[in-house]
Amino acid sequence: MDARLNHHANPVGAKYMKYLVSASKVLVDSALPTSTLELVKIRASQINGCGYCVDMHTKEAALAGETSLRLNLVAVWREATVFTEAERAALELTEQGTRIADAAGGVTDEAWANAAKHYDEDQLTALVSGIALINAFNRLNVIVQQPGGDYQPGRWE
Repeated sequence: MDARLNHHANPVGAKYMKYLVSASKVLVDSALPTSTLELVKIRASQINGCGYCVDMHTKEAALAGETSLRLNLVAVWREATVFTEAERAALELTEQGTRIADAAGGVTDEAWANAAKHYDEDQLTALVSGIALINAFNRLNVIVQQPGGDYQPGRWE
């Protein structure tokens, strides 16, 4: 399967991607644990059906030390015993922030309060920004039908 459009090769697309990738690097330098950020990226990408991003972030998470057990259970995190309460709060916020059209008002006060219980203001800012950013990447890749499976770690460094 080929993508509909080589967004990265187009001058406008390349410039856009440069800024998105730059924004993602800011999040890596935040106080939010890298493992949490990768879990969030994987879960949003699963919900949005972005094979390219699921491929990318599972590989990046594995390189960062994430276990295959946890990676295999992200889609069913509610039923899994391998995630911390803080990670569960981040995954719930991710799901609600990704499926904003499914509930009037978007993220519930309960989900927000639970996340705020586990993360300080800087971490919450990184978490919310990360959720928004991965959703932007997901939408771009789904629209152009960017296939998953051949991502090579380090490509965007």
